Amino acid sequence: MSTRPLFVVAGIGNGSGTGAAAARLFAQKGYRVALIARNADSLNRLAGEINSAGGEAAGFPISDYSYGATLSVFDNIAAHKWSSAGSSSLRVALWNAGSGVWKPFLDVTEKDVETSLQTNVTAAFAFSRGAVLAFKQNDIDERGKRGTLLFTGATAAIRGNVTTSAFAAGKFGLRALSQSLAKEFGKENIHVTHAIIDGGILTDRSSSYRDEAWINNPDLRLDANSIAKSYLYLVEQDRSAWTWELDLRPAHEKW
Repeated sequence: MSTRPLFVVAGIGNGSGTGAAAARLFAQKGYRVALIARNADSLNRLAGEINSAGGEAAGFPISDYSYGATLSVFDNIAAHKWSSAGSSSLRVALWNAGSGVWKPFLDVTEKDVETSLQTNVTAAFAFSRGAVLAFKQNDIDERGKRGTLLFTGATAAIRGNVTTSAFAAGKFGLRALSQSLAKEFGKENIHVTHAIIDGGILTDRSSSYRDEAWINNPDLRLDANSIAKSYLYLVEQDRSAWTWELDLRPAHEKW
């Protein structure tokens, strides 16, 4: 029996953003897809959609983005019985979960800080551990890789602002983690990448409060499907020219 490549993504929201778009695209490319999120209804809905379209996906609800819960979900994924025959090999993992706090500094609470750091840093460490341990078991593929670990970042990863002290602290930490892992595990043919998403993404949520001019103009906003295609591009790079950091923005975004 053949071994199927597995794509794991944490953070799919309501199914209209980057994580869900990546899940759909990798399913189309022949990957089994393991979906991780806190909302079981969204997980089941997206998994059902992918399966109905001819892909193979399963949802793995998580109680919270604590270190223990995030790491243990990899055991659940490894034990899962897929509908088709053959084993799975984790080849791509995307950390797309995040927590945003936008407040003036003196309004930021201890809970705000804890939430930002837990989701953007602590849970990302756990997710990375689960992914890297799985990658290390893989043979090197035709592109010279054992696996690719993707991180969805933000402008706040490189630049703080007047209301982003807690959010930027988390995203700076995520970026530092990704850079450290890229340096450490590149030597083992594990590709680690970080994507700075600089601009608003068209989702069901953003459409609820943005004006029609923004919604209908692709010069002004990012498209989740286009971000997913960029992630696939990173995964398909061969070892002679790996990207660590990619900056994605719409054409008319202000620098």
